[in-house]
Amino acid sequence: MATSAVLCIILGENDSAKVTLPLGIPSSVEELQSEIKRQCEVFGDFRLQYKDLDFDEFINLTSTSDIQNKGKIKVIYPPSALSTSSPGFSARTSSQDEINSISSVDTDLPLSSDSSSTSSLRSEPWPNAFPVPEFVYDVEIQLQRANSDFQSNGTLFSPNPRMKSDILETLASQIVKYKAYPSSAEFDSVAEALVKKHPCLREQGSVTGFYGWKISLKFKMGNYRTKLRNIGCSELTVNSLKRQQDDQRTSRNQVKKPKRAEVNYYPDYPTGQTKRSLEEERLALLSEVHKNNNQQVVEDKMERTFAYRRHEVIEDKPFIAEFKRRWPALFSEREVEAEFARITTVPLRSKFMQQLDHHSSKLLRIFQKKGGAAGQKIRNIMAEYDKNDAIETRRACVIKALIVYLNEDPESLIREYLDVETDQSVDQMVLGIFAIKKEGAEPTDSLADVGIVIEGVEVLNDLQNIANALAILFGLTYALDLSYPKNLRCTFEVLQKILMEMDVRHLSSKAQVLKNKLFE
Repeated sequence: MATSAVLCIILGENDSAKVTLPLGIPSSVEELQSEIKRQCEVFGDFRLQYKDLDFDEFINLTSTSDIQNKGKIKVIYPPSALSTSSPGFSARTSSQDEINSISSVDTDLPLSSDSSSTSSLRSEPWPNAFPVPEFVYDVEIQLQRANSDFQSNGTLFSPNPRMKSDILETLASQIVKYKAYPSSAEFDSVAEALVKKHPCLREQGSVTGFYGWKISLKFKMGNYRTKLRNIGCSELTVNSLKRQQDDQRTSRNQVKKPKRAEVNYYPDYPTGQTKRSLEEERLALLSEVHKNNNQQVVEDKMERTFAYRRHEVIEDKPFIAEFKRRWPALFSEREVEAEFARITTVPLRSKFMQQLDHHSSKLLRIFQKKGGAAGQKIRNIMAEYDKNDAIETRRACVIKALIVYLNEDPESLIREYLDVETDQSVDQMVLGIFAIKKEGAEPTDSLADVGIVIEGVEVLNDLQNIANALAILFGLTYALDLSYPKNLRCTFEVLQKILMEMDVRHLSSKAQVLKNKLFE
């Protein structure tokens, strides 16, 4: 039986927490990060450092074998998350001295030369438990007294119209820190959190106790969006009636808003930047991308032009060939990962591979029970794994078997052929992966090339293996705001909602059945 462990987690200056691990120290750093997120309610991306006993210093954590029971772990936030001006940023931040120490200890994450480049970006997805903010002083005083009356004699409190409006306005300003267009379920979570924190506000005639608050909040949120639109908030002005009338390609009912758990879908330009100045940055980027040993400059300019690029993607809906010509720096593994993180705040490849490996064993057991023609196809796919038990082969087989299990065609997504052949169908692919094998290669040999095709254009190659290519392709669907292919819609839904755990509240029946089996 595993021995339990406890760790001291340092979250920031004068901010630490005790984390209990009943099953002992996790086997991977990623699992430990997940546990810290769950127990300490830390959101967004971060790294870990551990207190080394030999040097009495905090050192980057690469393996959990370095951790001992009752050890100290420090949470290190990316530089972009340390700007307290970012909407939605958690209160757990470090002092300026600590920021300086981060830049000196870890040189692979330098501070941006332009801190305003990400000042308009959200840093967190929608929280599992909505944090009800503090209201204005007089409202808080009245609610405290009303809560005391409710605890003592069960008396419910009915705020007057002005006070109710103040409460709703404050909640709306908190909601927009996470998203401007919350779903019905998210309105539920806000209203529920309100009456949980202030039980005196529960509604006696409501089944849930907060239905009336939810409806009022929906109307208030609509009014709040109008207010933000009038002062020029980009993600709302893009849906203004005048702009829709000017754009003949867009239906008036086609609202441009996040649909796949995007956190920064259509951000404002950085402070002090204009469309013209950002176009000049893009032109400078075109020359920088061809220089050697210039990766950091390219990354800085890509981050600075993120909002400009998103506006182009969402508004202009350019063809892939044209967009690749304008933004060649985006079409690399590293930049696709960075763009995905800017849009969703979720790490791409590490999360994708971790979750794929985590679920693989259970998926294989589920696949074994599949009968009929689909079951035979799955067995034929898994025969490849019997010849080569490398992790890359296992991942590729699980992915292809998953597609079959969901009654979709893996060849619609992944085209495999020999290097001496020419597959004309690849040029016709709307969105997919090609994998080239060497003629006469052994089963254990690596693929000659793996790449991605979108709209018949080869956008990336030399991606080593199929799982890596699929992770990058998934990232590109966000970076380019691409719809999932209709014939692979269920596959991409499972990748997004089960594998990447993004927007898990709404699942199709197929995805829900698979999720139930995975978590039995």
